Amino acid sequence: MKNSASTPSSLRTTKGVLFIALSLALAFALLASAGTGQLAIPPQEVLGSLLHKIGIEWLPLPSHAAGDQTLWAIRFPRVAMAALVGAGLAISGLLMQAIFGNPLAEPGVIGISSGAAVGAGLSIVFGLTLFGQWTTAVLAFAAGLVATLLVYFMSRAEGRTEVVTLVLTGIAINAIAGAAIALLTFLGDTQSREQIVFWQLGSLAGSRWSQIAIVAPILAIGMIAAYLVARKLDLLALGERNARHLGVNVEALRIGVIVLVALLVGASVAFAGIIAFVGLVIPHLMRMILGPAHLPLVTASALGGALLLTLADLGARTLVPMADLPIGMLTSLVGGPFFFWLLRRTRKRAGGWG
Repeated sequence: MKNSASTPSSLRTTKGVLFIALSLALAFALLASAGTGQLAIPPQEVLGSLLHKIGIEWLPLPSHAAGDQTLWAIRFPRVAMAALVGAGLAISGLLMQAIFGNPLAEPGVIGISSGAAVGAGLSIVFGLTLFGQWTTAVLAFAAGLVATLLVYFMSRAEGRTEVVTLVLTGIAINAIAGAAIALLTFLGDTQSREQIVFWQLGSLAGSRWSQIAIVAPILAIGMIAAYLVARKLDLLALGERNARHLGVNVEALRIGVIVLVALLVGASVAFAGIIAFVGLVIPHLMRMILGPAHLPLVTASALGGALLLTLADLGARTLVPMADLPIGMLTSLVGGPFFFWLLRRTRKRAGGWG
């Protein structure tokens, strides 16, 4: 009885400490990233620039004449995009792992990011403007949704999702999307080819406030929806049959979450390119710390994803002097080995290694 009473209290303490630590780390990372570059700006001046916008003059503005303009035109949009895209990809990974019942599910691993990049590539090469400034994001969402539905229906067997089929389907989707991107690269002009290479490598260079105005509302909708379905995802984790007995429409829940994931990934890929493994690493780490309940995992994954991509973007701008490395390359260097470890761990639990 004593242990059962102390467990919820211990879990609440763990959640509180984790949320505070992630929030503080994210705030520090954002300030450090915004102040780092060819024009170095101290953290107190970065914070001072932010506070002056809301009429608080406690801290000084950047001492360099071009400091304030550099922050608001280049640095702040980029770090804001990094945080938003990181949070969106992490939440997407969490939701996919929940509906597939598989820790290996992730937008990049099973081909959703590549599918969304094909939609963005179509918009670039053919100069489509069907939805105005939303065209690239809408086409990325549509292509990502098609890829997600293909993975979902092809990996189902006898009412459950098979691990091997899921991974193999993702490989096939990635291969098809890669061929489509190669064809679009061949058909496009020089400028289009450069932009398509951008999607494949992933980068936050050139992020603008107008793009953030599109991504931020989509992320807000995604987070609210994730909070609303968190309880149903907990019930789904008990098994499909148990979830149905408890009143959950399993297929409707899965389809709804798939559309939500496609929306989040499509918006992220449209402006940042393919950034793999954020949705694999962060939700799994948060689940190891907090346990299986999805409501706190949504918050923790959003904060962790934002922190990871902010640090990755900082590394992309600083690891090689006078160069801007592809951020997707850095996340893959971290996520690739983690994926192998997770795959081996999953197979061992299932007895797959004998």
